[in-house]
Amino acid sequence: MQRRRRTGTIAVASALGMTAVLGGCGLTGSSGEVTLKLVAADYGNSTQNSSQKYWDKLARKYESKHEGVKIDVDVYSWNDVDNKVRKMVDAGDPPDMAQIGAYSDYAAKGLLYSADDLLSIPTQADFVSQLARAGEVRGVQYGLPFAASTRVLFYNKSLFSRAGLDAPKTWNELAADAGTLKAAGVKFPYALPLGPEEAQAETMQWLLSGGGGYTAAGGSYAIDSQQNVDTFTWLKNDLVGKGLTGPVAPGKLNRATAFAAFAAGDVGMLNGHPSLMKMAAEKGVKYGMVPMPGADGPSEVSMGVADWMAAFRKNGHADQIGDFLDFVYDKKNVLDFSREYDLLPVTTSASQVMSGAKQDAALKPFLDELPVSELPPVGQTSWGQVSADIKQRIGRAVAPGSSPTSVLNQLQATASSAQLAE
Repeated sequence: MQRRRRTGTIAVASALGMTAVLGGCGLTGSSGEVTLKLVAADYGNSTQNSSQKYWDKLARKYESKHEGVKIDVDVYSWNDVDNKVRKMVDAGDPPDMAQIGAYSDYAAKGLLYSADDLLSIPTQADFVSQLARAGEVRGVQYGLPFAASTRVLFYNKSLFSRAGLDAPKTWNELAADAGTLKAAGVKFPYALPLGPEEAQAETMQWLLSGGGGYTAAGGSYAIDSQQNVDTFTWLKNDLVGKGLTGPVAPGKLNRATAFAAFAAGDVGMLNGHPSLMKMAAEKGVKYGMVPMPGADGPSEVSMGVADWMAAFRKNGHADQIGDFLDFVYDKKNVLDFSREYDLLPVTTSASQVMSGAKQDAALKPFLDELPVSELPPVGQTSWGQVSADIKQRIGRAVAPGSSPTSVLNQLQATASSAQLAE
């Protein structure tokens, strides 16, 4: 296989990964065996479809054809995985590879290998171009897209039909529908997950629908823009303040819990990505999907999300890492992962297969939206810190007695300081 020329010290194998060989020294053992440590996020919603099972199967398949290389994988929930990797990095003991939510701050510190350092030319060229560009820091790709999705509004068709409702197209229609659902006895008319699991995504979807976003045209953060303040003021007053959300307060509600409540038939509406389709169908919930409502009509911009694979320079063995990642991004493996978790593939070859396959027809609306979607500012080295701050604070913007303006001002101050430090 054709591979790009690598320069400098080619590396990446973790001290943790070497425990099976030399008791934690971070070097290749006397037998010549290399153990690569991978920390990954869990996309499953039960022990039956945990991503640990996916990675263990993939690792064993790779090992069976690559004598002398072992892949040691630890999978953590999205609540924990980014913090887990950060603590490992801060302790000077990063994993060889991390499949996480943000990469750019590590790249800015010189801790990561670029795509050029690791991947073969065919693998690198196969990434969906928009996602590859989003993986760049100062024009160099360090973030390897691993999974992608877009967001649409899901609604429970049965609950809407009983209440005599059509899917909303505007915020006011959404709030009115939620009020009607509540009067009809629906437990939770709208689920607004602003808890620490993925609040940055729910937030961005709402900001875009209000004509705002995380950044201004020049790339500087604009979290406290008037459009964003107006959006969260509306959410606080017209949705949360009227008791139309649940199952718990938005700041305590995580995506997984919101999805589970929708699949149980208890939620009327929520923003969702493709994996919710399977969850709802398995529970017998009839659902519809429409573009996210906006202030004056359907939102013209959908939100795209990508999760990332990053490779750390710390301990060596980049040849082995690059070879393993070429295997990870093989078309069949990308398709298997995407289909297992109802996510969008990050490679052109897999996307083309899914676009034309009957078994993937339900995903086509999401695939069609991806090229025109807007991603968070993941290429900014401050994004990891800013995203973490949003996850922790944004729920307060809609809490009783709070001021959306004050919360967004605080987030903006942190973001501006982080951006200046880049």
